[in-house]
Amino acid sequence: MTGNTADLHQSLSHVRGAQRVGELRTDPSAGPPGNAGPPVRRGWFIAFEGGEGSGKSTQARRIATARGALLTRQPGGTEIGASIRELLLSPDTAGLSDRAEALLMAADRAQHVDEMIRPALVTGQDVICDRYVSSSLAYQGAGRMLGVEQVRTLSAFAVGDTWPDLNVLLDVPVDVGLARLGGPPDRLEQLDRGFHERVRQTFLDMASATPEHWLVIDGTQPLEQVSARVDAALIARFSWSR
Repeated sequence: MTGNTADLHQSLSHVRGAQRVGELRTDPSAGPPGNAGPPVRRGWFIAFEGGEGSGKSTQARRIATARGALLTRQPGGTEIGASIRELLLSPDTAGLSDRAEALLMAADRAQHVDEMIRPALVTGQDVICDRYVSSSLAYQGAGRMLGVEQVRTLSAFAVGDTWPDLNVLLDVPVDVGLARLGGPPDRLEQLDRGFHERVRQTFLDMASATPEHWLVIDGTQPLEQVSARVDAALIARFSWSR
């Protein structure tokens, strides 16, 4: 086992023990425990992950619309997060250190979880998120070479016990993904090929290390085939009706 893969196994071991988002809970509006209302199933939490141009945003939006789920994204998703996103991704941002970038990603995620994701889940609403913790492990941990374990620790502090029930990885070769981008590249998209190769490989390593938490889809297929595979897998995983 390589050092990087060992780090990934160690990093993701904590996810295995995290509370499942889909567990039943008592309706908090019912008052004290003695007056507990009917159990409310927590919403399912699904994160769509992948490199640039992978098609993850298209699939996240499509699934959220079909399921009536809350669709959100990282960085961003909240008013505060939108300001952080602009700072992180604008090509005009100069002098931002790699560690500061990782800290800003964690700050965005903490606000996002507290303000949007956790409140939706505890009321039974499903949440579809375009990027989550795994993107920081891949982009800042591996891409920026800050260390997967260090970024995982930071991310764990940011999200507490709020981890996805499933990560859906749309995988495409780096050249294919970058060629799909339209318009001027953002601050991360414009980084060198080596950065993006490390990101892609780390996503694949994470999926291999804990396959029970991942669905990997070949994003080079035609859109209709990608959508059909995503639908079939999610229906089987969560017993959703067609």
